[in-house]
Amino acid sequence: MSVTRSYYRGAAGALLVYDITSRETYNALTTWLSDARMLASQNIVIILCGNKKDLDADREVTFLEASRFAQENELMFLETSALTGENVEEAFVQCARKILNKIESGELDPERMGSGIQYGDAALRQLRSPRRAQPQGTQECGC
Repeated sequence: MSVTRSYYRGAAGALLVYDITSRETYNALTTWLSDARMLASQNIVIILCGNKKDLDADREVTFLEASRFAQENELMFLETSALTGENVEEAFVQCARKILNKIESGELDPERMGSGIQYGDAALRQLRSPRRAQPQGTQECGC
């Protein structure tokens, strides 16, 4: 498990995925969550994903049970199906949106080492400071 723990270091976001047809994978969530919170950025965004939603008839973990776990641990939660693609993109979009909200609110600073994020292009550094409303009748210089 030491190899996988290195993936958390400095992460700004994580998807914790368990198999809804496997109680064993669900029971391991507490360990994975603990590792993520201990080893990643203190402001890490974590989405809990119950995968294999397409195998509802073989379900071992109820939606309500997982939803409660997510609520108790302040996680976002959704069920997905890698087979059908249901909610897979949504999981990543929600994670990215939450990270962006944390950048805009100042909770996450891309300039700070270990924040889990960094600017890839100098033009994107404009996001660093909150967008200021311009007085009516004035325009920002585009140069």
